Amino acid sequence: MTLSLPIDPEANRLLERSPLALLLGMVLDQQVPMEKAFSSPYVLAQRLGHEPDARELAGYAPEALVELFAQPPALHRFPKAMAARVQEVCRVLVDRYDGDPARLWVDAGDGRELLRRVGELPGFGKQKAQIFVALLGKRYDVRPDGWREAAGGYGDADAYRSVADVTDPESLRRVREFKQAAKAEAKAKAAKG
Repeated sequence: MTLSLPIDPEANRLLERSPLALLLGMVLDQQVPMEKAFSSPYVLAQRLGHEPDARELAGYAPEALVELFAQPPALHRFPKAMAARVQEVCRVLVDRYDGDPARLWVDAGDGRELLRRVGELPGFGKQKAQIFVALLGKRYDVRPDGWREAAGGYGDADAYRSVADVTDPESLRRVREFKQAAKAEAKAKAAKG
């Protein structure tokens, strides 16, 4: 079962067939709704006139890439920073994985190695890396030994914590409720200080 967000069906199809689009959606998934983050790779492809590859984005003129990201509607709330982040991630893909994003996970020996590889990408802290490992395992059948453990709570089969758990409107609602409750709890802890 693949990811199914309430976005343009073509954007969902791009996420199904393009490892780079899926990875870029995860890169962009911060400080914007997940629908925005995961539909932006499709919008970027439309603006370029073709599906990009990691080599193209790694070598793109930085100012021109920022312009593509900033063009209304912007691909992210912070187009300049996220254009740079996408370019940094693509440069790592070119340097370490010969430009093939799928090698990030296909060549991983186990869940721990997969988590380490994802966590080495620019902008991927432990939580974001665990969410991506869970997304790969739950929705894309990328399941090296120990992937659930590496994904932490995000790997739980019955979790509704992240984009990895979204398959329909009901699961999206449950994920949003979980995130709101977690935010409220963190805010309450901070207030007690």
